[in-house]
Amino acid sequence: MKKTSSFPLILAAAVLSATALQAEQLRWPSWRGAADAGSTAKGTYPAKLDDDHLLWQVDLPGRGCSTPIVWDDLIILTAAKGEEDGVLAYDWKGKKVWDATVGKRRKGKHRNGSSSNSSAVTDGEFVFVYFKSGNLGALNLEGKVLWKHNLQQRYGRDTLYWDIGTSPVITREHVVVAVMNDRKGFLVAFDKGTGEEAWKVDRTYETPVEGDHSYATPHVIEEDGRQVLVVWGAERVTTHEAKNGKLISECAGFNPQKRSNWVVVSSSVIVDDIVIVPYGRGKCLAGVKLGGKGDVTETHRVWERLDNKGCFVPTPAVHDGKVYILGDRGQVRCLDPKSGETLWEGKLPRGAQSYYSSPTVADGKIYAGREDGKLLVAELNEELKVLFERDFETRIVASPVPVGDRILLRNDTHLMCFTEK
Repeated sequence: MKKTSSFPLILAAAVLSATALQAEQLRWPSWRGAADAGSTAKGTYPAKLDDDHLLWQVDLPGRGCSTPIVWDDLIILTAAKGEEDGVLAYDWKGKKVWDATVGKRRKGKHRNGSSSNSSAVTDGEFVFVYFKSGNLGALNLEGKVLWKHNLQQRYGRDTLYWDIGTSPVITREHVVVAVMNDRKGFLVAFDKGTGEEAWKVDRTYETPVEGDHSYATPHVIEEDGRQVLVVWGAERVTTHEAKNGKLISECAGFNPQKRSNWVVVSSSVIVDDIVIVPYGRGKCLAGVKLGGKGDVTETHRVWERLDNKGCFVPTPAVHDGKVYILGDRGQVRCLDPKSGETLWEGKLPRGAQSYYSSPTVADGKIYAGREDGKLLVAELNEELKVLFERDFETRIVASPVPVGDRILLRNDTHLMCFTEK
């Protein structure tokens, strides 16, 4: 059921054409935004995500934990659609523009998971989607399925203990998926237009139990005039040539005591030439300098923290050159990415359940969702003053999306759009 605010001014704002806003403000092309930062430096966003600031709300056809992406006039997300893996697009009035399916779904098994954990990604021409079933699909912006493959049928069923979380990434030529599970990890790239396999490289390492499982999403960066993939998982940060998958560098040593079940859930983030790596189930953090070749374990690890002040599930956000860590129990820490030093720390309200949604930073505020359906908004400074708390009564795992002066929020059942009054 669609719900709109009763406030005329807000309703008028809801029907603004997306073309009336700057195009660069209307793009959030992947789950953490254009720079994989989980933040935006532009726009004015509401501190209160209440009914007074609600532009519209739409029912979703089924469960999904993926974060919406935005390209101009389209808001795109994945969700279960009956027994199929579904892709849906909405406009800025909350009207469904199109929907599509890319194959039979495979149900999620973790209470905070689903068949649709991985977020879509777009380059403005193609939309790529990936699901727990192994279905990988390419669509155009009109919702036509151009090609699809099932990676598990091609390369073997996944052996992750929980639901697939990694999202696909795109380079100039390819869409790339990282598959990291029991002793058969690999990277695979497909031609964006034709769907033909361009390359596949092994990324298999010997680790303790579950150590080679990863739910993290890679990065695509520019380095020495070429595109490079940065991949975190199986106790290693590796870089690869985007055109062919060839290994450039490898940094290991993220489990020196050989502990079991040190699975990677949180993705890494990059600030300038430093990769910040959360590991050890929230116990540890490390900074790895990019640009090396070969085994850089001894030369490019620039700092490390073993003080139990990291993050296990939420991926950090990057804003104004600083890294913001959200611990599962609500601890917030602002770090200097070059040294790993804590600049300040605070805490969001703790509940019976954890923060699983990755935090978003916008307009001087941090937005964070808890698995019990609570949404917290806090002023982003050393006092970390809580500005707003609301119980949506339905699980929140997707990250809030700030774009065009509006906040998109997705929970298990609805997609909502909020704006400042």
